[in-house]
Amino acid sequence: MKFGSPAITFVYHLGVHCTDENRLIHSLMRNGSDLQKYKIIVPRPKRYRAKIGDVTKKYRGDPMLEGDQKDLFDAILMGYPAERVILSHDNFLCMPGKAFEFNRLYAKAHYRSTWLRYLFPENPCEFFLAIRNPATYIPAALRQEGVPGYDSFIRQTDLKQIRWRDVVEAIQDNNPGCPITVWCNEDTPLIWPTILREISEADPEMEFAGEFDLLQQIMQPDGFDRMLAYLRTHKPQNEIQRRRVFAAFLDKFAKEEEIEEDIDLPGWTPELVDEITAIYEDDVYQIERMSGVNFIAT
Repeated sequence: MKFGSPAITFVYHLGVHCTDENRLIHSLMRNGSDLQKYKIIVPRPKRYRAKIGDVTKKYRGDPMLEGDQKDLFDAILMGYPAERVILSHDNFLCMPGKAFEFNRLYAKAHYRSTWLRYLFPENPCEFFLAIRNPATYIPAALRQEGVPGYDSFIRQTDLKQIRWRDVVEAIQDNNPGCPITVWCNEDTPLIWPTILREISEADPEMEFAGEFDLLQQIMQPDGFDRMLAYLRTHKPQNEIQRRRVFAAFLDKFAKEEEIEEDIDLPGWTPELVDEITAIYEDDVYQIERMSGVNFIAT
């Protein structure tokens, strides 16, 4: 059954682990009243995360009974008029400890994304996700609750064969017609306002509360205040100009402890870290050029 007229678009932010920590959904909820004016609904996660987990395990991509579909819809929307609904959970693709199950990065992405797509199969669906350099992603993931030790987490995965484009292709191939937007976690502070606008499709003139939150976390207070003062007197003419301002101030006033990470893992040498990073950079280059992928770059 189709919900809404025009049909409501369901947007799934897939995370992934160690790229978000619920910041995106919390920022959108902070602007929920303004977004609601445009029929963009950002439900509280407690209204849907457990329910979606239960339903996807029950149906596993098979057609849902209309009664169950309607119950899930009602639980998510609670009667709010909507044209776009944004749902987010780092565990949509898997639990953090199983990111390398079957010795591949997010090997379940192909069917777990399809389970989400077929919750409301007659409605449009979009996917959003951030990717991260495996050289920093793996150490961060090992600090997540419930993640086993290094060997049990990595399994037999060849570190030099980790490719995010395999994950993106799996989602694309199994969900034809569903747009997918990707960005690099390393760039998030510089493109945060764009991410908020892209996932919400809000009016371009709408100002989001919290647009500078991520920059504020990684920038020295004096430098952050100087940046805000500069933006007030030198208003950027477009998003590219604004990112250049962000980058210039971040280059001078970044908190080193926030942007640098010590990597101490079994068998990892500086040369291996550099090689994994170079592979990741090529991977990003390839994803940027994938047909059908909206890549948010700096």
